[in-house]
Amino acid sequence: MRVVALAGGVGGARLAHGLQQVLAPGELAVVVNTADDVELHGLLVCPDHDTVLYTLAGLADRERGWGLAGETWSALDQLGRLGEETWFALGDRDLALHVVRTARVRAGARLTQVVLELGARLGVPTRILPATDDRIRTRVRTPDGWLDFQDYFVRLRSQPAVLEVAFDGAAEARPTPEVLDALAGTKRIVICPSNPVVSIGPILAIPGMRAAIEAARERGVPVVAVSPIVAGRALRGPADRMLVSLGGEASVVEIARRYAGLADLLLIDEADADLADAVAAAGVRPVVAPAVMTDDAGRAALARAALTAA
Repeated sequence: MRVVALAGGVGGARLAHGLQQVLAPGELAVVVNTADDVELHGLLVCPDHDTVLYTLAGLADRERGWGLAGETWSALDQLGRLGEETWFALGDRDLALHVVRTARVRAGARLTQVVLELGARLGVPTRILPATDDRIRTRVRTPDGWLDFQDYFVRLRSQPAVLEVAFDGAAEARPTPEVLDALAGTKRIVICPSNPVVSIGPILAIPGMRAAIEAARERGVPVVAVSPIVAGRALRGPADRMLVSLGGEASVVEIARRYAGLADLLLIDEADADLADAVAAAGVRPVVAPAVMTDDAGRAALARAALTAA
């Protein structure tokens, strides 16, 4: 069973890990958001890719949800002593990944080629694919003006209200051949419980991406979205507050509205079972199943639910 998952952030990484647990090696491709990538200290940092990579490699810090387990911070401490900004925490071993990736990209390699090599070196059986090799950057408008995404998300800890979102460069970007090939050969598409605005939104904003998903649907491939909102709250991150400040609501019904016309099914938690009819009225067929991933078994169970939903 060939499966393509769209993912970004911790929720996406956790479900991708569940899918990797229950699928055979080589059956899963994870298309990852690149619009929150950032250049720091001269290095290309790809937060969503790295969260997925470390999670699928079994190296992630499970308490924080990002970065490497057992990380040390000597380089970051020294950067601070030298007067550099340290609000974006880069661990010592994490820096090694950014150094290798940056050097390979500057030497002319495509980002996709580099990240596939990194995944192979870390023993990951899943293909982790950047949504595009082209440069896209998310910006958010707050009451104090426009901010780069990492300024909002990390430096300001997602505190300002988000009034508008823009994906700079998206109109000129294109899906990679690897992404298009994965979508052309898949048997199921899973939209992970990632922030629909700033994790899944940039992927879908790339011209040609929706068309490739729609072509798969026309072949009979089901598209299953998993709600990142449970009982009116985001399990991780600012998705609930962001949906409200953008004029929507923090609910599975809002997720259904955003994915109507793209997803066939929306997997919602048992806590939201009473909203199933409203989800259906919004244009997506609901499937009720436990959707909170507290451990590996929970990740695998949610993955099975996403793979068997009909």
